[in-house]
Amino acid sequence: MQNVTPISNTTAENVDVLIVGAGISGVGAAHHLLEKCPGKRFVMLENKESFGGTWRQHTYPGIRSDSDLYTFGYGFKPWGGNPIAEASAILNYMGEAIEEEHIDEHIRYSHQVRKASWDSQAQRWLVEVEQLDSGNTVFFSTQFLWMCQGYYRHEKGYTPTWQGMDDFTGPIVHPQTWPEDLDYKGKRVLVIGSGATAATLVPAMAGDCEHVTMLQRSPTYFWTGENRNELADRLRALNVDEATVHDIVRRDILKMHEEIQHLAMHEPELVKQELFSVIREHLGDDFDMTHFTPSYRPWQQRLAFVPDGDLFEGIKSGKVSVVTDHIDRFTDKGVLTKSGELLEADIIITATGFDISIMGGIEFDVDGEAVDFAKTYTYRGFMNSGVPNMSYMFGYLRASWTMRVDMVCDVVCRLLNHMDEQGASSVTPLPLESEKDMGMHPWIAEEEFNPGYLKRSLHLMPKQGDHAPWTYIADYYVERDILPKLDLDEPQLCYTTTRTRAMTG
Repeated sequence: MQNVTPISNTTAENVDVLIVGAGISGVGAAHHLLEKCPGKRFVMLENKESFGGTWRQHTYPGIRSDSDLYTFGYGFKPWGGNPIAEASAILNYMGEAIEEEHIDEHIRYSHQVRKASWDSQAQRWLVEVEQLDSGNTVFFSTQFLWMCQGYYRHEKGYTPTWQGMDDFTGPIVHPQTWPEDLDYKGKRVLVIGSGATAATLVPAMAGDCEHVTMLQRSPTYFWTGENRNELADRLRALNVDEATVHDIVRRDILKMHEEIQHLAMHEPELVKQELFSVIREHLGDDFDMTHFTPSYRPWQQRLAFVPDGDLFEGIKSGKVSVVTDHIDRFTDKGVLTKSGELLEADIIITATGFDISIMGGIEFDVDGEAVDFAKTYTYRGFMNSGVPNMSYMFGYLRASWTMRVDMVCDVVCRLLNHMDEQGASSVTPLPLESEKDMGMHPWIAEEEFNPGYLKRSLHLMPKQGDHAPWTYIADYYVERDILPKLDLDEPQLCYTTTRTRAMTG
């Protein structure tokens, strides 16, 4: 047990709710608080100099969403642009949401949360924050802590270590930390990776490069189509208002994705052949489809959408080539593959993913005891066993992230209002006596969803129990019927009221 500094002995700014992160989740949380908990005083802390999170962090060429904005956008704010949008359009959209609801009045930029300590005596969190522009340390005292900081390590992407990397004479760049002054015009560029980032970068750079090679260890499933929504266009032609267009198109896309997900699970070969047929429309029947044939079934990892087939058109033009092989080593001239092919390059880009960051790397303790989130059970994927008055945001892995943001925000606001109605100062998810010996299982089963960034970090993440409510349901089409009806008085939610505090204290 560490020594605990009482909140009463610390000068701190007091708020009802403290939101960490001004990205897509944090802005959504702020909207819901303003709408459903109008009496709550809240502050949002963001370590960057402006809002946007992922869309502010990533600046590589062509950066765009890999989910359609009718579902990745908020349910409360209509989207009027192309379904797949560039980062600048998403930032404009978020900026409009912030301005329309005066959310900017609640945001403190360049504020990095370092530590969060729960004080059971005070029934509050004491949060230690560094002001990055001045280096000063300030404190916030809050009843409820809402973690919306994102789930990956922003300051550095994931790059494997390969033999001979120091021998390469050109720059090695990770897309997550793209240099502003990188000159790739007329250069030979090698992009290592095959996911959504590589599929975005390659066609975006191809027109300016001498040649771009996409080197992949294993292929990814891609699907493609026009970057427009035909139903939205028809509705607008009929002068249907934007809010209605957004709602109808959102429902239509979700229904279509539900059907695809069901087919991928039960008829994977049928889905695979349909995906291949669309690619062949761009590349012809003679193209070697092994470059687009993964070893896993469709939707075991995310499907990467290629708007207007731009990646395939780049291959067709001869400006882009795809190599499926393993890396033997780097050389001064490029990369030598296991098959013995030397891929010469002036620039190498490692589009190899990211590392998950649990709760933003912030130190947490409850009454002086450090919290190891890997030893906690998740409570329905948005709270943790033994951690009072704290929720975190983790979206969907197949459906758009924001679909879960909207639902979790509704539940958290209901929970805050329920606490007020019950006269409760805190709520803590705790296993029942009969659940004390239940197993601890990975955040998500590998056979259900197995991208590299999750497999590398499962040991750090909260665990699932044997049954609800100690589970994270990574399926929108199941959870949409559960979260909105969640019983906030189920026995695993333990409330502290004035009466219970008097009995225990």
